[in-house]
Amino acid sequence: MSEEPENLVEGTLISHLLELRDRLIRAVVIVALVFLPCTFFSNQIFIFVATPLEVKLPKGTPLVATTVMSPFTTPFKLSLFVAIFIAMPYIIYQLWGFVAPGLYRREKRFAVPLLISSIVLFYFGIVFAYFFVFPVMFAFFAATTPKGVAMMTDISNYLDFVLTMFLAFGGAFEVPIAVVLLVLTGVVSLEKLKRNRGYVLIGAFIVAALFTPPDAVSQSMMAVPMYLLYEGGLLMARVLSKTHRNASEGEEVKARRAPRPPKIPPSAAE
Repeated sequence: MSEEPENLVEGTLISHLLELRDRLIRAVVIVALVFLPCTFFSNQIFIFVATPLEVKLPKGTPLVATTVMSPFTTPFKLSLFVAIFIAMPYIIYQLWGFVAPGLYRREKRFAVPLLISSIVLFYFGIVFAYFFVFPVMFAFFAATTPKGVAMMTDISNYLDFVLTMFLAFGGAFEVPIAVVLLVLTGVVSLEKLKRNRGYVLIGAFIVAALFTPPDAVSQSMMAVPMYLLYEGGLLMARVLSKTHRNASEGEEVKARRAPRPPKIPPSAAE
């Protein structure tokens, strides 16, 4: 029995814009709902985020606020980013709901695992930065502080630094997804990516030098995981491309075996 041709959902430009508006409103609402309880615990959240630095500072050295509004605006700003991070799966789900009707069934089959993996890897990047990178990085900075200099960090500057590191490591952990997409879309072949491993390693250290402090420890703690994730992306791309090729061959076989309508002789047609 042959499969019916797959039809994509079509609509007018206005209908698509209205749907996009509705989904964006839902995303904003869920961020606001998560943001409200985060503001109530904003000081506790900031204490949690500041813990990796506080435990490495010399005893009796506190964090400082150099502006009048910093004690309020800094935890408030952090609460907003935390709300966005927590609501990110729902935001991605709304974007997926808007894009999915324009994809074929085979494209959806590969897009859903990649979408889920990208969210999980982004969170893993943040967790890796907080629990593994920050303790080593701040211990190095505290140990290299010149004698007679008090290491007193402004809370606003610290928050900006931490958010930058979270975004950098979260983005760095998306390397396997980028590799898989490059291979599956045919932009770059898997064999070419394998041959360019050396350039990728150099590029990883260059990217780490741009987003991390100028010390070898911090740069290595970003560059080395990036390269290992690149190797993992190559493995994932090889498995998924093989699955994609087998699925395409299976569909071609089904199409060849599908019964064709009988030809009508010209005399009968007249």
